Amino acid sequence: MLLRVRVALPDRPGSLAQVTKVLGAAGADITQVTVLDRGAGAALDDITIFCPDSTPRQALVKSLEGVRDVRVEGIWTTREAPGTYPELEILKYITTAGDRALTTLVDSLPVLFSADWAATIAEDRVLYASWRAPQDLTVPDEVPARPTAATLDGGLHVIHAPLPPLALGLILARSEGPAFHRIEVHRLTRILEIFLSLPATERSVARQLRK
Repeated sequence: MLLRVRVALPDRPGSLAQVTKVLGAAGADITQVTVLDRGAGAALDDITIFCPDSTPRQALVKSLEGVRDVRVEGIWTTREAPGTYPELEILKYITTAGDRALTTLVDSLPVLFSADWAATIAEDRVLYASWRAPQDLTVPDEVPARPTAATLDGGLHVIHAPLPPLALGLILARSEGPAFHRIEVHRLTRILEIFLSLPATERSVARQLRK
């Protein structure tokens, strides 16, 4: 299985090597390391690994936190292929998707962000949701002025973002792993900025609103 591991560790020589040694001993194949934060003597990294299905996640957490000053912030499944730039492929496809531009974006975001589901909100109703979204999705009362990460009651992690020219809101959610990091919020913000600049965007939304 493909997993994302978020670890906080000391920003000193050898710390990452100790973490990768533990992962290797557990049979994990490290495919990608992304630095989310670094400074004040500490670092926060996302490590993508291929791991045997039989490896218990709690055992993996225990082994990693056995390394001095290392803390595991979360382990969760991901469908984002390591070593690629999938957002570029998605944005390229959206430019030719015509009326399906919005639905293509919503279906793609959970994969791009190792999340569970995404949905767009128009006023008091769900305009479109990806296939893993809950049937009884609660529509937020207000759309924030800018993309904002939060953890809701029950532990669901979300990014709630406005789509200002379209008078829509967007929700991206995951139920396992850590809260969305500010780097992930920034990444989503840039993707949405590009999406909203595409000629196909307004046509796509107009079609969905007529349904």
